Order: sequence, then C-alpha cells, then structure tokens
Amino acid sequence: MSGANGSNRVDVIGRPVVTTENQANSAIEKVASVTSFMLFLAFFPISIFVCLVVMLEFQRAVVFRLGRLRKGGPRGPGIFFILPCIDSIVSVDLRTVSIDVAPQEVLTRDSVTVTLDAVIYYRIDDPLRAVIQVANVMSSTMLLAQTTLRNVAGTKMLMELLADKESISKSIEDILDVATDPWGVKVELVEIKDVRLPFSLQRAMAAEAEATREAKAKIVAAEGEYKASTALKQASDIIGMNPIALQLRYLQTMNTISAERNSTIIFPFPIELMDI
Repeated sequence: MSGANGSNRVDVIGRPVVTTENQANSAIEKVASVTSFMLFLAFFPISIFVCLVVMLEFQRAVVFRLGRLRKGGPRGPGIFFILPCIDSIVSVDLRTVSIDVAPQEVLTRDSVTVTLDAVIYYRIDDPLRAVIQVANVMSSTMLLAQTTLRNVAGTKMLMELLADKESISKSIEDILDVATDPWGVKVELVEIKDVRLPFSLQRAMAAEAEATREAKAKIVAAEGEYKASTALKQASDIIGMNPIALQLRYLQTMNTISAERNSTIIFPFPIELMDI
C-alpha cells in the first residue's frame, strides 16, 4: 500500500511497516544527490572502490540515502552501486544463528525451583523488517526467549519438565515464532538442553527411588517365600501319603552331601524313628 508521503508494508499480523522510499525528494536531498554524483565523477576511477559494494550469497544490504530507505528493497547477493557520503548500508546475515539462552531459574507449578538451559536456532527471513522494526535482533530474540522459557516452564509440573522436554520445546518454539515474525525472524528450532535440580531435591528423589526399590524387593522376596512354602506343603503332603518316599528322599540327601563334601556322616538313630 503506497501513498504520497510514504509507503506502508503490512506484515503478517497486520501491523504496518512504515517506510518513505516513495516520498518525493526535497530540494536539499536533490542537491546532495547531485553533489555526491559529481564527487564520484571527479575522483573516478578511485571512487569506484568506495561506491561499489559486494554482498556475499548469504548476505543482504538495506540501503539508506540521507536516512531514507532506498527503493528496490534489500540488495544482494552480488555487486551494487552506492553514492558516496549520502548512502549508508546495513548488512544482514541470512544464515541460521544459534543462541545459547542463559540458565533460567524457574518455579514450577508444584513449587519446585529448577534451572533450565536451552538453545535457539533462528534466521532472518525479512532483512527489511529486521533492520527497521527492531534495534538489535539477536538481543531482542534472546530476551524474548528467556521470558518465554520461564513462562512456559512455570505452567508445568516437575515431572512434566523431566519427562516431556520435546513437547515443551515445541511450545516455546511456536510462541517465539509468532512473536518474532514482525521482526522478520524465523525461529527454526528450540531445544531444552538440561533441567538442573537443587542438590537437596536430588538427594530426596534418590532416597525415594531407593525406598521404592527396597519395597519392591521385599514384595518379590515375600512372594518367593509364599510360593516356596506352598511347594513344600505340597511335597510334604505327597511324602506323607507314602512312607517309602521319605526314606528315598533321605537317601538322596545323603548322596548329595557325600558328593559335595566327600565325608562320612553318621546318624545315631535308626531310620525307623522317621516313621513316627
């Protein structure tokens, strides 16, 4: 949308990005432009090294003439011409940038204080908005990421933070992507690197886990005793039904003892007493 006094570019959320590249030049601006071009001609070919600018494949240049945005949008990649003294450029890197978010102390929904570490990957999607809409893209994105990380983590329980990092990272990514879109920034990925717990809480959780394992071990041992006693009762019932079975078991036990220790064992009572 263009007007006589300037140009309004509407971003995706409806907020106008006001620029003035289509505004008519004043007399002073025309004189300054002519003078700058005359200087270029006067010092040619030396001035060519000042007036030709090269942008790399991953770079774009936002050009301002006498403080006003030049027509044509961002320049690059490749070579383009600027006038000396009156043109200034702001170079923008389009590559993905990683931000290591400073550790944030967060109070979870169940009133546990934890420290979160996260990393954010973003890139500049619109160089024009990244220059004229925000003073410092990296700093603003980092501060917004810190605030979002604290807000999202504060709505979660401790066990959710420990067990569902992927879902929380996705929620933070979606919020940041929407919030930074007016700045021309595209948030590509958010990862929670670590969730650090207080040492006292770590010891308490370790003690709880150890107590749980001990309780399970006791339950397993009790179940084993129950099954063993049931099997012994069934065996005693079978042996009690036939006295010969008890004598055979006695002889088998003697054979096992002699095979293991290779010694002589004497029982000073007759086997018939076992029938009583």
